[in-house]
Amino acid sequence: MQGSSLLQMHHIEKRFPGVLALNGVDFELRKGEIHALMGENGAGKSTLIKVLTGVYQKDGGEIVVDGESVSIRSPQDAQNKGISTVYQEITLCPNLTVAENMFIGRESGAWIRQKQYEKRADELLGRLKIPARGGQQLGSCSLAVQQMVAIARAVDMKCKVLILDEPTSSLDDNEVNMLFELMRSLKKQGVGIIFVTHFLEQVYAVSDRITVLRNGELVGEYLTEELPQVELVAKMIGKELDELSSLKEVDEKKTKEQAVLYEAKGLSSTEALPFDFKIRKGEVNGFTGLLGSGRSESVRAIFGADKVTGGEVRMKGQSAKISRPIDAMKAGIGYLAEDRKRDGIIAELSVRENIILALQVLNGFFKPISRSESEAFADEYIKVLNIKTASRETPVGSLSGGNQQKVILARWLLTHPDYLILDEPTRGIDVGTKLEIQKLVLKLAEEGVSVTFISSEVEEMLRTCSRLIVMRDRHIVGELKGDELNQEQVMRTIAGGDAKNGQ
Repeated sequence: MQGSSLLQMHHIEKRFPGVLALNGVDFELRKGEIHALMGENGAGKSTLIKVLTGVYQKDGGEIVVDGESVSIRSPQDAQNKGISTVYQEITLCPNLTVAENMFIGRESGAWIRQKQYEKRADELLGRLKIPARGGQQLGSCSLAVQQMVAIARAVDMKCKVLILDEPTSSLDDNEVNMLFELMRSLKKQGVGIIFVTHFLEQVYAVSDRITVLRNGELVGEYLTEELPQVELVAKMIGKELDELSSLKEVDEKKTKEQAVLYEAKGLSSTEALPFDFKIRKGEVNGFTGLLGSGRSESVRAIFGADKVTGGEVRMKGQSAKISRPIDAMKAGIGYLAEDRKRDGIIAELSVRENIILALQVLNGFFKPISRSESEAFADEYIKVLNIKTASRETPVGSLSGGNQQKVILARWLLTHPDYLILDEPTRGIDVGTKLEIQKLVLKLAEEGVSVTFISSEVEEMLRTCSRLIVMRDRHIVGELKGDELNQEQVMRTIAGGDAKNGQ
């Protein structure tokens, strides 16, 4: 039963150099409710949570807890005020017992009192119906139970506000149901829960209200039962259902006549559920869905970037074993990763050294590319892609984000791939460079290169792709092509598509 207001955040502002991350955001949490905080990547969810928990100091606005205006200076300060957070990544100590994790930092750990701690832990675990024992080593518990132990710790610390930040991303269906039962139990006890997740079905399974943020601003607050999934998707993406984007003209007959270049059946990895997929020569297709839908995990499985655990792959009609990136590269597949700083550029190396990296790997390090060859390659692609750099020897880390992205593109183009996977190639770069990359993708397709394109911006996908694979909760839920390629149909499929293995 939902009660009176527990937490209010009024007109919250947070600025970073050159960025207004939160612009007058309001948020309310009531006693005994589960409130979903929703929004795409960069919407402001994490910033709002960090302001609430004292990680960041707000630049404007007011926070009210139990009717009293408060100033939260640190995470410990937040905890003292009854605000606790359980993150996606477990922050407890797996080598200690469950009881030790629950009381560490708050009680003396003397051996003589160990049994008392274990008894107290067992009582709380039993009351919350958590399948663990106080004397059990935490590392022997499943991820779901470890999450629940972290929640039990927060409950024992008399938390009023419990923030669950992507708690289900690594859990299976049974574990998710266990966690939901605990959340419902805490709700009955009057705890207010802020639930941050990208899984739409879970939002509708457990939440009472939904607050949507977009681009650092409040879109609105809604009763879950009164907000259809398709409207939630529309509010998160920022388009109304009657808004249609311009479509790229596609000669479907020509596409259908092209031979299948790559085909996977039942492909799975440690991060991707089994799926079927194929792409034809010269086709531009894409995986679309909200952040966390499984789109990036799917293409990482295709490239062997995550450990492949099953499935059959054919490349140019021939059976192929692709379990590592080097296998994919030798098969003619290139991959521009979602996180260019972590998985793309090597910031300390020059533009030239970054461009020749993939070709050097293919050649083998016992067959080094000569200095004159590498200079010629670098000069060619700096010119072709209009890379703005002082020289080919400039450290790539000193370039703008858009020019870093062009350097990674040059790296893969130099290998002359048959199939190029581009995951968020235009994220964080200026509009002009975005258009350059989109035109390059279409030009490559005209030359016979197959391209899988992923972008958080649906309009960009519609301008570029002739076929979209729609994903939700790590499952393929639909395929769109031809007249179906419009903003409304994408959102409807994300919101209401039926899970399927292939397309």
